[in-house]
Amino acid sequence: MRFRNAIAELRTIPWKNFPALTAAGIINAFGITVFLMPVKLYDSGISGTSMLLSQVTPHALSLSLFLLVLNIPLFFFGLRRQGVSFTVCSVYAVAVYSLCAYLITDVLPIDVSFASPLAGKDLLLCALFGGLLSGIGSGLTIRFGGALDGIEVMAVIFARRIGLSVGTFVMAFNLVLYIAAGFVIHSWILPLYSIVTYAAALKTVDFIVEGIDRGKSAMIITNHPEGICKALSDSFGSGITVLEGKGYYSDSSKTVIYFVVNRFQIGRLKSIVRENDPSAFIAISEVADVLGSTVQNAPAAEKKGVPGENSTDISE
Repeated sequence: MRFRNAIAELRTIPWKNFPALTAAGIINAFGITVFLMPVKLYDSGISGTSMLLSQVTPHALSLSLFLLVLNIPLFFFGLRRQGVSFTVCSVYAVAVYSLCAYLITDVLPIDVSFASPLAGKDLLLCALFGGLLSGIGSGLTIRFGGALDGIEVMAVIFARRIGLSVGTFVMAFNLVLYIAAGFVIHSWILPLYSIVTYAAALKTVDFIVEGIDRGKSAMIITNHPEGICKALSDSFGSGITVLEGKGYYSDSSKTVIYFVVNRFQIGRLKSIVRENDPSAFIAISEVADVLGSTVQNAPAAEKKGVPGENSTDISE
């Protein structure tokens, strides 16, 4: 039964994921081998651990080998928790990453032995661009159903058991890694620059996974919902969600309007609300993604001046 379920889950993986995962592995390998390894900077997680181990062990024990030996067992360890689809996508992406790293360092005519072919020995440039490319690779892998680093799987499984969040678990692992690197190479400059790499990669992952231009959600609490809703609908041509609420201290009925805009529309939204209800309360938050149809009942919405299914905001 488990085997059948695994096969059924494998069939649900979209074929288009694998070209994206291939690109992710290639990009990550390029960032690591061309920008970080030549100047002995370190990536985060298992990737950074593999880089450190490859520097202190015989040449036969290469980065590519450590990536496979350390990552794949962790992915299979988390198979039951993460699922077959995630594990297959992750193992595939790591295999591509490992193969491309081998090709760049040992096969292709690129000298990455002592300096970056593109950034020389400039540690800041290497840290920033290495982190950027590593973040793009990791972000693409996450976006298309996998992960490039087994430490993230371990974080999901063990973090709560020891009273930590997933992010804190990963950060603690990286802190230990960079401290260990400092003692091994007898220098703290490179581990400190590696923190810059980690920060650049982390921010890039957020951009790739959640989108560079995040939306803004506005929650408006008002006593004059009709005027505000009509003005918002006329101005933005987007769906609006209206909820009934109640003030705790005043014990009076309130209307809560939920509305999603982009960052360039925030000023206009505030002006519209203030024009229709100067005493309205507005709370604005950042949202990573806006998914789903905006109007569940198109004919009824059109009567209220709300657009049809192609709108990009939340529906009634």
